[in-house]
Amino acid sequence: MSVPTYPSGTVRALLATEHVSEATRAVLESRLNAPAAYEPQLLAPETFALLEAVAARIFPQPDRPENPIALAPAVDQRLAEGRADGWRYDALPPDREAMRLGLGGIDEIAQELFQAEFMALSAEQQDAALQALADGNPPGAAWETLDAGRFFEELLAELAENYYAHPLAQEEIGYVGMADLPAWTKIGLNERDEREPGE
Repeated sequence: MSVPTYPSGTVRALLATEHVSEATRAVLESRLNAPAAYEPQLLAPETFALLEAVAARIFPQPDRPENPIALAPAVDQRLAEGRADGWRYDALPPDREAMRLGLGGIDEIAQELFQAEFMALSAEQQDAALQALADGNPPGAAWETLDAGRFFEELLAELAENYYAHPLAQEEIGYVGMADLPAWTKIGLNERDEREPGE
């Protein structure tokens, strides 16, 4: 059974209509047209590369082998700008420090389990290292002071947010909430607004 999705190009077609506000259109077009190359603003290049590798295992994109949705740039940009959700777990240090410590800790897990850096591991080994982190009690000195479960939860949430904020991911799941003008009125179960694409 296939998962229903909107036809390819639905989001781009909607962005060209009066159903999308200028502010929303500008943000979504910037995500669609983001340059392939990104220079990290805060994280050191090797730390940024590690974040990219971790993101690729947490959110693999086999349907987009040539052009996956880049998740690490938004994390680096947020950290560089000092933006946050306005709260954090008191078990975690401030976001910049938590990210640096956590990514270093992921390399420690890889070293402890497989005697190699995370980026040198096979995909299966990388998954095992991340599973140890997700389980909340991984090996490595970093996790003696950094709450592994909370760090993984925060990392997973941010990567998921970045993925589903991208128009192509929204298209995949049949989300057209960005077409916010006029307001949505048919919001009941199985109701479809006239501007939504059909099956």
